[in-house]
Amino acid sequence: MSSPTTATDAQRARWERFRSGRNAALAADYGWLTLTSFQWLQPEPSDLELVPGLWSTDGTTAFLTASAADGLSFVESGEPVDGTVSAVLQDEESLMWVQFGGEDGRQVVVELAMRADKYAIRTRDNSSPVLTEFKAVPTYDYNPAWVIDGRFEAYPEPVDVPIGTANPLVDGVHRSVGEVVFRVPGVPHEIRLHAEEEKLGALNVTFHDETNGDSTDEWRKVFIPRPRPDGSVVIDFNRTINYPSAFSPYGTCPMPVRGNSIDVRVEAGEKLPQD
Repeated sequence: MSSPTTATDAQRARWERFRSGRNAALAADYGWLTLTSFQWLQPEPSDLELVPGLWSTDGTTAFLTASAADGLSFVESGEPVDGTVSAVLQDEESLMWVQFGGEDGRQVVVELAMRADKYAIRTRDNSSPVLTEFKAVPTYDYNPAWVIDGRFEAYPEPVDVPIGTANPLVDGVHRSVGEVVFRVPGVPHEIRLHAEEEKLGALNVTFHDETNGDSTDEWRKVFIPRPRPDGSVVIDFNRTINYPSAFSPYGTCPMPVRGNSIDVRVEAGEKLPQD
């Protein structure tokens, strides 16, 4: 039987592997650290910042008009854009549509997105200083006291709860599948937080706490492994991470459901990127 010290060492080692993977994922080509703009498309073909061509939408379809001299090509095929091309998305869908720039013509990828039933583009530039100067997200030190036992109380059916997002022009919906219930030192009552379901039955909990706006971003999230058959869960707040909107003003990341708050300082997980 392992000693508590050995168990904590093993937990810390797993957390360090998690942190390495997290930092590597953030530093990926065309990832969240490369966002350089978010721009809505208009009915009339228009110039947009940081990208060639004329862009527009009729409400259901997005259009791009460009000549071969503009240097745009399709991400998927590499074929040049020469003339008018179009794409159709459903709400909340995204498409890495065209690319341009740099020696290989792939420095910038233009993501077409449908948000709040409107078309927008985001430019993703691998030369963004947010990416090129990135080393790691600052975090609190690993603290085994923030590995907390709790339980999951599933709803009979998922409930769609309206929420805001990091972009005030975009409303969101949180599909709550139940509540994660637990206690933390210093709070006399149980904490109840709405949870969304992820792949393989894991849970995603987006929450506020008393560190927000001080040492952490305005809200963060933590993934919880699939609940056991009896509903019990383990919440490792050391694995709390930032949304992309912590790194960039161009995200449309979901805010927590109203009341998804922990009434103490959760000094665990990721801090503000600039700290």
